[in-house]
Amino acid sequence: EGDNLDVLKLLRETYLNRVKMIYIDPPYNTGHDFVYEDDFAEDAADFLRRDGQYDEQGNRLAPNLDSNGRFHTDWLNMIYPRLRVARDLLTDDGVVFISIDDGEIRNLRNVCDEVFGEANFVACIVWQRIHSTKNDAKYFSENDEYIVCYAKQINNVNIGRLPRTAEMNDRYKNPDNDPRGAWQSGDLVASGERSNGHFIVTSPLTGKEFDVPQGKHWVYSEDNMRKLVDDNQIWFGADGNSFPRKKRFLTDVQDGRTPNTLWLSEEVGHNQSATREVLQIFDGQKYFDFPKPVDLIKRCVLLFTKDNDIILDFFSGSATTAHAVMQLNAEDGGKRKFIMVQLPEVTDEKSEAAKAGYKNICEIGKERIRRAGTKIKDEAGAAAKNLDIGFRVLKIDSSNMKDVYYTPDEYAQMDFSFDGLADNIKEDRTPEDLLFQVMLDIGIPLSAKIRQEGDVFYVNDSYLIACFKRVDTDLIMEIAKRKPYYAVFRDSSFASDSAMVNFDQVFNTYSPSTIKKVL
Repeated sequence: EGDNLDVLKLLRETYLNRVKMIYIDPPYNTGHDFVYEDDFAEDAADFLRRDGQYDEQGNRLAPNLDSNGRFHTDWLNMIYPRLRVARDLLTDDGVVFISIDDGEIRNLRNVCDEVFGEANFVACIVWQRIHSTKNDAKYFSENDEYIVCYAKQINNVNIGRLPRTAEMNDRYKNPDNDPRGAWQSGDLVASGERSNGHFIVTSPLTGKEFDVPQGKHWVYSEDNMRKLVDDNQIWFGADGNSFPRKKRFLTDVQDGRTPNTLWLSEEVGHNQSATREVLQIFDGQKYFDFPKPVDLIKRCVLLFTKDNDIILDFFSGSATTAHAVMQLNAEDGGKRKFIMVQLPEVTDEKSEAAKAGYKNICEIGKERIRRAGTKIKDEAGAAAKNLDIGFRVLKIDSSNMKDVYYTPDEYAQMDFSFDGLADNIKEDRTPEDLLFQVMLDIGIPLSAKIRQEGDVFYVNDSYLIACFKRVDTDLIMEIAKRKPYYAVFRDSSFASDSAMVNFDQVFNTYSPSTIKKVL
């Protein structure tokens, strides 16, 4: 939870080059939606002139009205820095998908060309978001939106295939009982004259001869064409007198079909189906406007991820991306992980969400992930018994460390009491707060396995061992004997001066290679 620019900056070191795919559905800048405003300094008069929209960290949520002279500029100033930081998180073969409509598609393409490079443009997908015509439209019924896709390094990208449909497979027949199975025929002729592109092809059944017309050429050389004829891969029709065509066998395309850039609602859903999905999750309550269909995002995830890949959505909204990742994991046995980031925008007090007890959008998103995970496991049954639907919730906050505004000499001149500075950590911070700070600082993923025994935390078994409560020499020795890669303690937690003095010596004796840190 928190401003996504701040979150992205915090994640940059830990998740540098680790995220395989990013999907975002940012504000479309329609003149009514909210955008993030990054200059948060304002005086009281400024604040009172605004409409009171702000998050729990005091970040203003400003409506970017179309009457604003900087209408497009303000939106670009919001999206540009977030994409710049997000690019660093992508793996070298990673991709980003961005949903957008006609209002900012041109500007988004320009921004992405600058951030990712024009050569790394992959596709602009047209999604049919509405399956029926709007007869009350002033000019044209706008039935589609776009999903722009860019790669970090397009030469490294591997795109998957979509599953074939029964309808596609039904087009393959076997009229000549070919032992290689069903097939359909394809063209053997291409436009343009080519050297050695004209030669005679003879039907083995009737002896009838064929050549391409002027301005055309055979797509195979004469030698290769003869081999195909001998191998019964050229079809001359049932009577042997038809113009030759190449057999294309179903077995050669069973691995799937190449995706196109037109995604129809019957394949990936539409606005109404997405709303129905949310209604089903929340017992008929409509807590979100304009969610995306699960199948739409699932297709993006399917094409570019597998196994243990990480998917990031830093405009999480209704948490459809998390839902899609869990659904795909249930279907193919993957162990993909998701990172959702959302500003805790306060729900309208008159809304059904607020009446149901959801204070902000984050609360609704978290509940959707819980309910969707349970629903997926229930529906999949035994096939999903090992499906991980758990997730951690973290909230961005100020530093765990106390602020120090003056040098010791300046404090002395003010006759300042140093008692409050004996501990450099804020009083309201928990050991868990400190642990996740340490994990980010040393680059451990936030999804790492954490085990707690008493006051001691074990992260990824003994990769990191941390204790922020009372630490004596016996505990230090016990931890050192486990030979962790990192050992982290709190400065004020040492039980005595002797424990602090012996700290280095104990580790030098039992685990000299351990990297030690004291907060």
